Amino acid sequence: MIVEQNVPLQAHNSFGIVAKARALVRVRSQDDVQQLLADPEHGPAPKFVLGGGSNIVITGDVKPVVLKVEVLGRRLVDESPRAFIVEAGAGENWHDFVTWTLEQGFDGLENLALIPGTVGASPVQNVGAYGVELQDRFESLDAIDLVTGKTFTLDAAQCAFGYRDSVFKHVAAKEGDFGLAGRAMILRVRFRLPRPWKPVLGYADIERKMQETGIQEPSARQVYEWVCAVRAAKLPDPRVIGNAGSFFKNPTVSPDQCQDIIAREPNIVHYPMADGTVKLAAGWLIDACGWKGKSVGNAGVYERQALVLVNRGGATGGEVVTLARAIQTSVYERFGIRLEPEPVVV
Repeated sequence: MIVEQNVPLQAHNSFGIVAKARALVRVRSQDDVQQLLADPEHGPAPKFVLGGGSNIVITGDVKPVVLKVEVLGRRLVDESPRAFIVEAGAGENWHDFVTWTLEQGFDGLENLALIPGTVGASPVQNVGAYGVELQDRFESLDAIDLVTGKTFTLDAAQCAFGYRDSVFKHVAAKEGDFGLAGRAMILRVRFRLPRPWKPVLGYADIERKMQETGIQEPSARQVYEWVCAVRAAKLPDPRVIGNAGSFFKNPTVSPDQCQDIIAREPNIVHYPMADGTVKLAAGWLIDACGWKGKSVGNAGVYERQALVLVNRGGATGGEVVTLARAIQTSVYERFGIRLEPEPVVV
């Protein structure tokens, strides 16, 4: 284990915000974590787990010890007539892993292609796109307790998945609570990819691709290519324009609340949910408030998709947060809806 000092983090967060980690450890195995915890200086210190940095806003130098997750590895764990069980290290790039599964003939993750970040971050956020969420393909994960150094395994129920939510995003309020934020680091994740494979095609962008191409029964690879094309057209590449993808969650309201908004805003984009609630498109709400293309300092709202906040060059975390709060205020004043950010502010 090597503890690096004053490590620049600009290349390790997709917003491209300039900051430093006062101390950083590259974690490539559970042994690295256990050695760190045994260290008299850094073991007792607060920890911050950093994956691909695609879901954070850094507002200054990071004081806790940064655990840079670099656990690699991909393998087929099990195969049956009903499913492939595939495992990946938490430090694997998510999109590269999705691509690899398809190349191996393990279909099922194609709708989640081109989502930035690492495999280890995917269950934390319960990533989702185009009709599929991670929980739909999840089998189990291995993690390590950042206090005791002991490893443990969680199934889907224990992860308490919700919309862009999991047990890893909640702090245990008292002894016995099962919040794991700041307490655990994911090492490996296993996925259950169903057999026989069936495409998930319900989203308008995918249906539009079917109409354009005339392909009514696409392969998994075809769906993957469509998803990549749609995302590339709508969302900026973090390597070119700093961003954290969708910045706000799509809010849900009751049917009565939705009808009240429709009475005032007939064109609002909304989707009925299985539980009876209605999901509203946060990007539409932000656009309706006139934010698309606007900026606060060097932080701005992307011209092609109002749900994405971008670094126009030299933006600070404070500018991103100020812009986000101004957007939240506008949407609340017009629609009475509080938008919830997806990224974690550090």
